[in-house]
Amino acid sequence: MSTLIPPRRLVALYLTSAHVSLACAFLATAWNPRAVAGFFYHARIVAIVHLVTIGWIAMSILGSVYVVLPLACGRAFPARRGDYVAYALVVIGLIGMVAHFWIGEFSGMAWSAATAALGILHVMVRVALAMRTAKVAGAVKLHLYFGAANLAAAVTMGVLLGFDKAHSFLPGYVLANVFAHAHLAAVGWVCMTMMGFACRLLPMVLPAAMPSGRLLYLSAILLEAGIVGLFVSLVTRSGAALMFAVLIVSAFVAFGAQVMQMLANPRRPPAYRTHTDFAVHHLGAAGAYLLFTSVCGVTLAALPMSESTMRVALLYGVLGLVGFLAQAIVGFERRILPVAWAYWALQRSGGVPAPVPRLPGAPGVIFLVWLFGVPLVAAGFFIDRAPLVASGAWLLFAGSLLMLVNLMVLVRGRS
Repeated sequence: MSTLIPPRRLVALYLTSAHVSLACAFLATAWNPRAVAGFFYHARIVAIVHLVTIGWIAMSILGSVYVVLPLACGRAFPARRGDYVAYALVVIGLIGMVAHFWIGEFSGMAWSAATAALGILHVMVRVALAMRTAKVAGAVKLHLYFGAANLAAAVTMGVLLGFDKAHSFLPGYVLANVFAHAHLAAVGWVCMTMMGFACRLLPMVLPAAMPSGRLLYLSAILLEAGIVGLFVSLVTRSGAALMFAVLIVSAFVAFGAQVMQMLANPRRPPAYRTHTDFAVHHLGAAGAYLLFTSVCGVTLAALPMSESTMRVALLYGVLGLVGFLAQAIVGFERRILPVAWAYWALQRSGGVPAPVPRLPGAPGVIFLVWLFGVPLVAAGFFIDRAPLVASGAWLLFAGSLLMLVNLMVLVRGRS
């Protein structure tokens, strides 16, 4: 049993860094919303985007795998010396990327991107190797294998784009290359990985029966075919982008069918779960934002670039990154961390159970902050109104600080 206990120190390092990154992203947006509004591809907004994508989303995933693999997949995943080195590489790389983006120094940004990429790849290669002997469905493994391959391609493309900013050697249209990289990372890695782990985690969150059947494979195959096709069509600027965008949406529909199957086969919740389950609320909101994001994505693939579609692109980015991906991680974290804490408490006390520490009222406040903050930021970017962006970002910044305090309560090391 001790081999299945998550490594508390490394999990705390990753998740604390992730929460700080998210707070910094919202603070930078709230402090000077005009500096990040308007055209979406300029240095400062790209810096903030990477605080969300690498700082919050990627580091949350990297920290969570040390919990999910032992507790949800039955596969020991201890922290080794190389894992702490990988964590340091990700943090150093992220700081370097954001700082160099902010000052417009692209050579240093490229080397920082390569540093972060090494750390991320180290962890995800370990995950892919560990999943070979994990006691989970083959479809779950397929999602994670595809995700690891897409990650390798995405970080390679990201590093090349970084050096291209300094030396200008990549062929094709720069925005098309950026879109291809962004979708390969966000959809090919993050969505694919989240869908794989969600097959194990959602039944714990709802709770519900564990999904099974060939439909689990369908979402992985459709998503992989769609993202590879979309990547190629964006880089080559072919007219097939819409077809592959529809294929990606079909993958989400297939996964949604699995979620509906879980909802149709509920299980009795544990006796201790008597309070409102905000993990489910966050995941429900994330699912709604996925629907809106899909509509925006198909619209962008179908229409030529114009001033109107540029506004839709801003809406697409906010709803997809913050409303869907970032908030889905908030929801899963609401379930993962208390379970991990319970194991850490048992380890410290020699097997004596203890109640999970809670910050009274925090989950409800955090949910309300996300409920109102995301639409305000999205609307502000869409209609180009800095006060709306600022008000939503300040709300989300306050919520992110409360999330950080809540995390500290859980990982402080005492019951």
